[in-house]
Amino acid sequence: MPKFILIGSGLAGGLLAAYLGRRGYEVELYERRADPREGNIVGGRSINLALSTRGIHALEQLGIADEVLKHAIPMPGRMIHPAGAGAKLHFSPYDRDPRNHINSIGRAALNTTVIEAALRYPNVRVFFNHRCTEVDLHSATARLIDSSQPLNPPSLGFGAAGPSTRLRPAPAGQASQRIASGDSIIGVDGAFSAVRQSMQKQIPNFQYDESYLAHGYKELTIPPGPDGSWRMEKNALHIWPRKSFMMIALPNPDGSFTCTLFWEFKGPRSFETTKTDDDIRRFFEEEFPDAVPLMPTLLEDFRENPTGSLVTIRCAPWSYKGKVALVGDAAHAVVPFYGQGMNAAFEDCVVLDECLARSPENRERAFADYFERRKENADALADLAVQNFIEMRDKTASKTFRAKKKLDHWLEAVLPGIYLPLYTMITFTRIPYAQAARRARVQDAIVCGAIAVALIILSALFWSSL
Repeated sequence: MPKFILIGSGLAGGLLAAYLGRRGYEVELYERRADPREGNIVGGRSINLALSTRGIHALEQLGIADEVLKHAIPMPGRMIHPAGAGAKLHFSPYDRDPRNHINSIGRAALNTTVIEAALRYPNVRVFFNHRCTEVDLHSATARLIDSSQPLNPPSLGFGAAGPSTRLRPAPAGQASQRIASGDSIIGVDGAFSAVRQSMQKQIPNFQYDESYLAHGYKELTIPPGPDGSWRMEKNALHIWPRKSFMMIALPNPDGSFTCTLFWEFKGPRSFETTKTDDDIRRFFEEEFPDAVPLMPTLLEDFRENPTGSLVTIRCAPWSYKGKVALVGDAAHAVVPFYGQGMNAAFEDCVVLDECLARSPENRERAFADYFERRKENADALADLAVQNFIEMRDKTASKTFRAKKKLDHWLEAVLPGIYLPLYTMITFTRIPYAQAARRARVQDAIVCGAIAVALIILSALFWSSL
């Protein structure tokens, strides 16, 4: 059986290793960070995950969905916190069917579950503390630095004799270098993928585009109550929409909430200009007065947690012959505002698995089919995610937005199987993203046209009655 080298054991990397291991492939999975099962999680940069239908389906294929969902908290809708002290909260359901909900889950718990699922297969091996520095596309070999062992580098080079992985003892404090070789390398190493960077250098006319929002994000915390209880509604995604910026909060099993502030990097009121404790306290008391009493570590969190960037990445191709391929954020990073980044990456794993099953003797064809099935949908999701940021921060508190949501749910009820709101198609079905976006545009055009016709008829009836 072919041997796969996977670079990156994040959520999609662990899941893909399990899929490939299930098919009997030899798999070596390399991760630059330490083993998450040992509690080696760096705090302050993790936007909580919203697991939904596409991701659950991917987990079901490996029989681990129930195990994952044991750690999840269902969220059937958004709890809107309007501006102004004493403003009344408003709950907005995601779907007319109360059984449809997204699931808040911590990254560490899910990462551990998928890695353990992969290691159930004896043909899968996982190596932590290995950072990929370069990939040779032609020979499917990866150079890695092993920070777990103070060893001398081996003789490196992609020569005719083939790569060597022998390591020799070295003076203390000096990391070792390693070369991993297989039949194919798959980059599952995130938005700033080392595998993709090697493809950019070695593939002529490689198409690459990255675009950043003017907003960054910072993680904050609402701790549990003294008895471990949740201090806000547990089963909801909380959102404080403030036109040009917003804060969200997702529940955790320990009774805490992971909050994320999405705010401009620069401007009169921004991360750049809000530096002192008084500035921070004043901003939060003005904009999020109901949250401040629940955030005893606000000043510490704001000062110490890093400010992250929000990037969209598009590239092509996603593979080189049958030697190298990209999966997840390495191929198509999206901003987090549709809650679909992880779900889309998991769906990549399902599709790639299907393509490898269809062309088991021709990985080049399998990789090309995978790209053809996923590229259009990844691009569509990237656009939808940016659009949903505008909706979440600008529109969710408005009466017009709420009326549109109610109309969506009413049309879905009276036209079952015919009318589906866009959010429902993206989150609670497996309709391809691009197809869902097209269908939503057609539906909106029909609804707008019907409303316009109705208004014309009513106007004509009114004037004829005079």
